[in-house]
Amino acid sequence: MTDYGHDLLFGAVLTPATGRPELALDLARVADRAGLDLVSVPDHPYRPEFTEAWTTLSVIAARTERVRVFPNVANLPLRPPAMLARAVASLGALSGGRVDLALGAGAYWDAIAAEGGPWRAPAEAVAALGEAIAVIRALWTPGGPVHLPGKHYGLDGAEPTPAPGRPGIWVGALGPRMLRLTGTLADGWLPSMTRIPPADLPAANAAVDAAAADAGRDPAAIRRLYNLSPPALGSPRGWPERLADLALTHGVSGFLLPADSPGLLQLFATEIAPAVRELVAAARDGRGPSPAPLAARPTPDDGFRLSAERVWDEDDRPSAPPPDPRRRHDDREQAAGQRLIEVHDHLRAELGQLRDLLTEVAAGTLDPGAARSRLHTLTLRQNNWTLGAYCESYCRVVSIHHQREDSDVFPALRRFEPGLAPVLDRLADEHHAIQALVEQVDAALVAFVGTDGDITALHAALDLLTDALLSHLSYEERELTEPLARLWGRDPGGGDGLV
Repeated sequence: MTDYGHDLLFGAVLTPATGRPELALDLARVADRAGLDLVSVPDHPYRPEFTEAWTTLSVIAARTERVRVFPNVANLPLRPPAMLARAVASLGALSGGRVDLALGAGAYWDAIAAEGGPWRAPAEAVAALGEAIAVIRALWTPGGPVHLPGKHYGLDGAEPTPAPGRPGIWVGALGPRMLRLTGTLADGWLPSMTRIPPADLPAANAAVDAAAADAGRDPAAIRRLYNLSPPALGSPRGWPERLADLALTHGVSGFLLPADSPGLLQLFATEIAPAVRELVAAARDGRGPSPAPLAARPTPDDGFRLSAERVWDEDDRPSAPPPDPRRRHDDREQAAGQRLIEVHDHLRAELGQLRDLLTEVAAGTLDPGAARSRLHTLTLRQNNWTLGAYCESYCRVVSIHHQREDSDVFPALRRFEPGLAPVLDRLADEHHAIQALVEQVDAALVAFVGTDGDITALHAALDLLTDALLSHLSYEERELTEPLARLWGRDPGGGDGLV
């Protein structure tokens, strides 16, 4: 468990749609009045459906009073770092210091090259980002003319422009080299839940921390922010506990919510953020909760379906024996009750990645072969995917107490609570059906290449997979969260009840 102790920040990621430019401005004012700390917009200069990020942020800053603004994340290949440094300093001066800078090394290289930008290999992109951070920091530092050599970016006698408000430089990083750069140079790390789900945070945090330590920096000085995924978070009723766990277990201290409705922003600012702050403050002060009803909330099935087709009859699913309503759970069981949901969040995030990939295929910005290659790396695609096999890979990451192979969990559940047998049998059947649906998506990708771009079958296969997987995960959490809390909570050492 890693809590870096930062104050908590809550913010929004707004969509600056060209067709409705006033929407992002209105939502920014809602966020400002409701008490959020941050407002950001994506920076995709090559996408005409979005208004230009720095222009949008400047207008947002002019029409708000307290929120800090930043790009999420600035597209470095199309924004020279010296100009970025000047833009941040100028907007900071005009807004009373309410601006930060999140940087990305670049992606979608075809689109970048179409705009006249460079096409960089991964190692080049990382090196360029490191030089850009040095340029930006040098131009924000008071003093004389700056001389800074660099292969990609440098300065030769440039005059600094100090930036008011001490803007942070946060890096949107995924790969190992980018994580090392973040730990070495950045003020913060800003991944997205759809790309790095909670189960993957410990390994990524460790990479950032190791790089910071090697550079003589305190790893705790690097703020961890997170672009959230509402579908992966489940019902907003459970968000306070989920976000507090991200803060206390994974060190996240900045929560960015993609939101296009004022009601959701208002809820996030006035109800969820205060509740998260209280939970985190209580834990930091040692005021942990006494035994209480299980706090983990299974992600509900909202009943919405994208496809008219049904893979199975949801009405004939068996149910687990009802739990004792008087039972109270200690801290260990409370943590155990959250594990299954965290593991499922990884699958939900992968589903979001898959839908994003196929959106890019449909838009012509990603080759179908590249999409298939990425699909084959997802846990969803693995031939041996069952819940037991999935836990074998991922439960170890989120487990606090267990070091054993989690492939024993379901046999142990059968012994621990024989009444679960019909539920476990049904879940196994659904796992096989879901695996077949993933194969259908893969086959539809192959067929898409040979059908002159007719993407209808691909959309249909993905919609059916989405319906089935989300329904299945909700059912599994509903039936197994409480039994798993009792099972894992009673056996911190991997002994009683599991062998």
